[in-house]
Amino acid sequence: MATLIPEHSRSRLQAWARAGHVRLDGQTADDPKKRLRGGETIDVEIQALAPASASTPENIPLDVVYEDAAILVVNKPAGLVVHPGSGNWSGTLLNALLAHCPDAVNLPRAGIVHRLDKETSGLMVVAKTLAAQTDLVRQLQARTVKRHYHAFALGCLKESGLIDAPLGRHPTQRTKMAVVQSGREARTHFRLVERFANACWIECVLDTGRTHQIRVHLAYIDHPLLGDPVYAGRRKMPEAASGFRRQALHAHRLGLTHPESRKPLQWDAPMPQDMQTLLNALRATIPPAAR
Repeated sequence: MATLIPEHSRSRLQAWARAGHVRLDGQTADDPKKRLRGGETIDVEIQALAPASASTPENIPLDVVYEDAAILVVNKPAGLVVHPGSGNWSGTLLNALLAHCPDAVNLPRAGIVHRLDKETSGLMVVAKTLAAQTDLVRQLQARTVKRHYHAFALGCLKESGLIDAPLGRHPTQRTKMAVVQSGREARTHFRLVERFANACWIECVLDTGRTHQIRVHLAYIDHPLLGDPVYAGRRKMPEAASGFRRQALHAHRLGLTHPESRKPLQWDAPMPQDMQTLLNALRATIPPAAR
C-alpha cells in the first residue's frame, strides 16, 4: 500500500486498514501486517484528512529562508510556539503557516513535520503538499535529515563526544523528559567550539529527534544548557550571562533531500542577536590567548 500510494504515510494507511477502509480480494483487510502471495486485488477507500486544526490564520511575520511549491524553510525566532496547545492556543507557527499558505489547512498539522521548543530558535522545514510531508517524515525516520545546533553549555566539555542514552517521560515529573532505560533510542553528537569561564560553546548534531533531546542529554552529563529553566536546576549562571533569559540553543544548519527533485539541499541561519551578545559577553571574561 505504501508503494502504491506513496503520498500517504504508513501510519495513515495502517489506521485506514484497521478502520475497515481496505479490502483484499473483496474482503475487509483489517490486519495491515498480512503477508500477500502476489496477484491479489487491494481496494483502498481514501479518507478525507482532518483539517490542520481549528486554529485561525494569523498574520504573524515569518523569516522565510527558502520556499518553492513543495517545501518552506523558516528561521523560527525564540519565543514562538510551533503548534497550538495548553496555554498557547494562538500566536503559533501553525497559525502563521495557515495565513502564509492557505492550502496548509488541508494538511495534517499544516505541513509541520518536526518541532523546535518555544525558546529554541532556528531552522525548520514545513511541507506544502501531502506527498512532500510524507516524504519528509520518512527522511526524518530514516535519519537522513541533517540538523546542527549552536549551544552554550555550563562547564567545559571535552573536545567532542557522543551521548547515547534513551529518553522518555520523567518517572515523577511528567512535564519533563529524562534518561530512562525503557525510553526510546536517542543519540547526540557534540563538538567543542570555544571555551569560556565556566561555560563553553559547542555544536550538537542529532542522530535522533526526541523531545528536549539536547537539553536532557547535556543535563545528563552534568553540562546543562546555559539559561535552561527546566533542566539546569539551580546551577549558577556565569556572571557574563546573567541577562540571558532562555536556553542557549539555535538550530543553525538544516540539510535534506528535496521531496520532488531529489537534490540535496542545505541552509544555514546565523546566530540570533541575543546569542551573539551572549557570545561576546562570555568572550570578554577571558583573555584571547587563554581560550
